[in-house]
Amino acid sequence: MSIKTEAGVPILETARTILRPHRLGDFETYAAMWAEPAVTRFIGGKPRTREESWMRFLRHAGLWSLIGYGFWAIEDKATGRFIGEAGFHDLKREIEPSIEGLPEAGWALASEAQGRGLASEVVGRIVAWSDVAFGAARTVCIIDPENGASLKVAKKNGYGEILRTTYHEKPTILLERRAGGVVA
Repeated sequence: MSIKTEAGVPILETARTILRPHRLGDFETYAAMWAEPAVTRFIGGKPRTREESWMRFLRHAGLWSLIGYGFWAIEDKATGRFIGEAGFHDLKREIEPSIEGLPEAGWALASEAQGRGLASEVVGRIVAWSDVAFGAARTVCIIDPENGASLKVAKKNGYGEILRTTYHEKPTILLERRAGGVVA
């Protein structure tokens, strides 16, 4: 079975969402999401300006075209509305130990989409895709130790804690997943 693509990005579905490339028409909702303290509390710690959101928005197309993977926009099937994003990136983070070159999972939902199990549903779909796309390669994610919701989502989808470190002088948990959800 072949997967449909749009702009070179595979289109994935879950029971309640469509994962697709970011579209220019998503930007206003995207910028509003990244300005929400409930979204940025554990991701950078402060709301993003419109300009910061634009720079982040633009990198999505670049990731897919340069490294063959990236983040998907999450579209609510019922409404067609942009409600978040999830995927993999390699941000060349200055973190020890280095995770450079490893697909790093991440996800964020607008506040109105939080608390309904959507993150687990979406992350389950992207890691299933990664099992095929990356084969036996490991993927990682970093999560603020106080972000209990994301830690539960990660664990539910096969990520296990490797170590506690710091990133940008803040405590961070590094988690890892092998294809099939096997923790190394």
